[in-house]
Amino acid sequence: MIRVVICDDHVIVRQGIKQILADAGDIALAGEAGNGPDAMALVRAGAASGAPPDVVLLDIAMPQRDGLDVLKTLKAEFPRLPVLMLSTYPDRQYAVRSLKLGAAGYLNKSADSEQMIDAIRRVAQGKLFITPSVAEQLAGAVGAGLGSRKGGVGDDEAPLHERLSHREYQVFGLLAAGKSVGEIAEQLVLSSNTVSTYRARILEKTGVRNDVELALYAVRQELMQV
Repeated sequence: MIRVVICDDHVIVRQGIKQILADAGDIALAGEAGNGPDAMALVRAGAASGAPPDVVLLDIAMPQRDGLDVLKTLKAEFPRLPVLMLSTYPDRQYAVRSLKLGAAGYLNKSADSEQMIDAIRRVAQGKLFITPSVAEQLAGAVGAGLGSRKGGVGDDEAPLHERLSHREYQVFGLLAAGKSVGEIAEQLVLSSNTVSTYRARILEKTGVRNDVELALYAVRQELMQV
């Protein structure tokens, strides 16, 4: 049996995933969590008891700690543990970043149940799960990197948001979604001054003047849906 931990802050989503896993026959629920800290506690407890999960299904957008932060911690403590990222965001927004941080795959929540089961089975076998859409994004990212090293397509021609650090990208996404500095500070457990500093860096790196232009940039780059 493939033992799976589900981490998603929406109860109804967890219930739906549990039903999908139950129907598979060869996959068992090892635990569920509604936030990042609880997910880490589940994995650590399983490892300490000698029954670690085989796969973690990890949502990206969560309170307290977002999925990418949790992914970094999981891969640092359990480098061989496959983590399959789940998201409602367009693949272009987080797929490549997730894989660069060590995720074994990236699956949009609009996927059907058969695709989810296939993804779990593949990553449990130590393989990567990459959809055609994500493969296209990876090819573009690799191509941009090669072009930069060869003197072809340089950083100036690459999307400006690719210059953002992981934390800057988190703040960028929340600003583009209309969150205030105070709301972002609360969600990411940062001070308002720190978020304001990140905001200033983001505006400088993307070349926009305010949050409205930042949101328009995100839409033009197909990083968020309208």
